Amino acid sequence: MESQLSLKNHLLHLEQKLLKPEIRTSRQELTKLLADGFFELGSSGHIWYRKDGISEEGIGVVKMTLYNFDIHQLSSDSVSATYRTFNEETMQHILRSSICKFKDERWQMFFHQGTKTKDRQRF
Repeated sequence: MESQLSLKNHLLHLEQKLLKPEIRTSRQELTKLLADGFFELGSSGHIWYRKDGISEEGIGVVKMTLYNFDIHQLSSDSVSATYRTFNEETMQHILRSSICKFKDERWQMFFHQGTKTKDRQRF
């Protein structure tokens, strides 16, 4: 298993990938990053399940900045990531958390939640 700093950097990279237009619009890339049982409690109030399918257009393009990233080891193969994003289009700050699992020799996101907030405060 990776060192804590290496793991943090790796998971930060995966979270940042999920903000890139070329990833968000690619069914193939999203399928690599999101686990089979993935589900999300979105900041919009909607619940989304990977099993319901990823459209041909992916999950939509966003323009967000990620900051205050940290990880919390849950078990040897599960990690919770917490961070904030700033949506440059809506001017909205969002608290985010993800649970990633190590399976089949790679990390994949299993759960994600976004909660709107009013400011840039740290977790």
